[in-house]
Amino acid sequence: MTFEQIAYATIAWFIITLIIYTHCKWDNIKSCYSMWLTREYWTSYNIVDALSWLAKAMIIIPGLIFGIQIWQLYWIALVTSVGLIWASYKRFSPTVVGFNTIWCWISCMVLAQHLVKS
Repeated sequence: MTFEQIAYATIAWFIITLIIYTHCKWDNIKSCYSMWLTREYWTSYNIVDALSWLAKAMIIIPGLIFGIQIWQLYWIALVTSVGLIWASYKRFSPTVVGFNTIWCWISCMVLAQHLVKS
């Protein structure tokens, strides 16, 4: 990726994250992320949820590193990730918010590679 593509993607990701976190309230986001640090959070369900997101990342990262990807699918990843963050604002889960925030960034990076020509 070029510096220009990285810059555009990072700015887009930052703005999207700023908007959705503001909508969900920053104190709620902070409280949400702090749940990761509590023993009570790590139930069997939440461990499985975290592992499923890690598996998702393992599918995408090789595509970013080795260039094996269908870049148009990142539109879906971006929309669904923002949707999952929004849908979780009633019952915050740090796994849902955190990994969908990462998915938004990954999606913006890949889309910028294909849409911002230098």
